Amino acid sequence: MDIPRQFAIRETDHRIHDPFGPEKLATLGSALRMSPGTTILDLASGSGEMLCTWARDHEITGVGVDLSRDFTAAAIQRSVELGMSERVTFLHGDAATYTHDQPVDVASCLGATWIGGGPLGTLDLLARHLTPGGMALIGEPFWIREPESEEAVRGSHAESRDDFRFLPQLVEAFGDHGWDLVEMVLAGRDDWDRYVAAQWLSTRRWLDANPGDELYDQMRAELDRAPYEHVRYTREYLGWGVFALIRR
Repeated sequence: MDIPRQFAIRETDHRIHDPFGPEKLATLGSALRMSPGTTILDLASGSGEMLCTWARDHEITGVGVDLSRDFTAAAIQRSVELGMSERVTFLHGDAATYTHDQPVDVASCLGATWIGGGPLGTLDLLARHLTPGGMALIGEPFWIREPESEEAVRGSHAESRDDFRFLPQLVEAFGDHGWDLVEMVLAGRDDWDRYVAAQWLSTRRWLDANPGDELYDQMRAELDRAPYEHVRYTREYLGWGVFALIRR
């Protein structure tokens, strides 16, 4: 049980596996006004930067679950580096089916709402883990410009136009689903650049070191087109943000 190797290759040096820099992650942590001892469950926790830095900065405790063995190992290492290994725990497993042993104050899924079939289904999944009045965090893309062609849709990492909503429609959908939006921090183009462009360097270094690998041709072709797709489509059409919600 693991993610496809391509993801690990692209993001082998990423600490945050979303278009969200450390400053935005810190801004989000401060905006949530968490008191010491706040408990967090992070589904699809990646390399654990959110839990580790929030444990350090806000004295939270947390559990992260991720499908990637490599990212989970990196998260455990990061918790040791920051001296937070007694506050946060990272588990390798399927976040979509994980069952926590007790309710938490905050349940999150940033950038992986496929685990619940989309943002609203993921909210339902997170709600199962929350204490009454607990907060859900959803990290989700949204259109900032109408994609006028199939090429624009594909270049924005979507299968169809309906994969994402515009920001007002997304906020409206949260409310219609019975949740109050109580905070949000949105990514900017620079966040997209840092997230995506860092993948190109990781990919190129992997190609140089692995000329005989079975994925070589696929990753070579990806690097050929990825920079153009990013500057032509992703940073022009797609936004991303983290939305904090409390059930009504």
